[in-house]
Amino acid sequence: MSQSPRNAPSALRYRLAPDPAAKAAIEATFQAYDRMMEILDEVARTHNVGSNVVLLHAHAYEPIRKETALPSRLVTLGLRDRNEYRAAQGRRLPLDDKLAKIKGPATISIATVQGRFSVPFDYAGYAEGWGQSVPAHLIRTDDGFEVHYGVTPNSLPEEENAMDTIAAAPDNFLSRVGRLIAGIAYDAIEQAEGKNKLKVVGQAIREIERAESEARDALAAARAEEYRLNARRTEIEREMTDLAPKIEGAITDGRDDLARAGIARQMDLEAQFEVLSRAIDENNEKIEQCVTSLRAVLSALQDAEQRRADLEKSEAHASHQAATSPRKSGGASATAKALRAGRAVARATGVPQGIPYSSDIDELSALHRDKEIAARLARLKSRS
Repeated sequence: MSQSPRNAPSALRYRLAPDPAAKAAIEATFQAYDRMMEILDEVARTHNVGSNVVLLHAHAYEPIRKETALPSRLVTLGLRDRNEYRAAQGRRLPLDDKLAKIKGPATISIATVQGRFSVPFDYAGYAEGWGQSVPAHLIRTDDGFEVHYGVTPNSLPEEENAMDTIAAAPDNFLSRVGRLIAGIAYDAIEQAEGKNKLKVVGQAIREIERAESEARDALAAARAEEYRLNARRTEIEREMTDLAPKIEGAITDGRDDLARAGIARQMDLEAQFEVLSRAIDENNEKIEQCVTSLRAVLSALQDAEQRRADLEKSEAHASHQAATSPRKSGGASATAKALRAGRAVARATGVPQGIPYSSDIDELSALHRDKEIAARLARLKSRS
């Protein structure tokens, strides 16, 4: 295992062990990144923008996203990566904390064109030198893949910092929605033994409605932020487009002082654009989370209303039976004893009694069972 000089910038190497699906997704991401570089070259020639990041973004970002399905943050990083990518002969991709996250002592989560994959890794030591503009690289080696993090040895390990962040992360809205969805399950309602189950469901519905209102407010705020960020990005792109010919004109007229001032302004705008692009990517993630939360809340609300309707029917049926049945009946007494015994078992074991499903659910279960029987029969026939 290689050792790095004390306190010298180095690359901390993680050798990946992806399963076949993750390996295929990483390979597809490299292929998509190659295609992105081809698109950037085409745009640079067609629009004569050279390596101007702002103008490359204006002309190439949407076509790249549409054709390659690369994660938005990888596209943003790739706009500055053309020369370095060629120097590395297409064997590494830039990563940041959005694209790669350490999830444990031996697992890393990596964003690809096919979604996120949790990939096991082994610690492979240090490689000397870093000096890169991004926190990490995904490296294609002769026999697999590695992730290299730029670090200073003898500082806190990267994985420990990542785990501290995960442990300290506050409870998010999606987790709360998950608890609300779990709270309206039949078993969860049945655990409210001795209570008014309709009241329990009604309270759950009110909580879900409040969550729906919060989700809509959060989505509206994120959409408003999206408009503001995109408006500012458009302003920067417009100013950069106007600035380029002015700088060329100043150089032609021999006004180096004006050209230097224009170039300085160009650099300032590029710095603003970099920060702005990151904010847009993060806001897009927030919008996706808000939309996911809202869909889940609306689905949970529909389920809760169905639970309430089922309970109302069940209680009405029970009341009708109680009113029409003889007050003293051996059968009724036996039923009552069975119910009490069932409740006692539920309390002792922690396994709640079930609530009968509707006829539609019974029919759906029967259909699923028939299909499973047919599938197993077909598998057995194919083996014989």
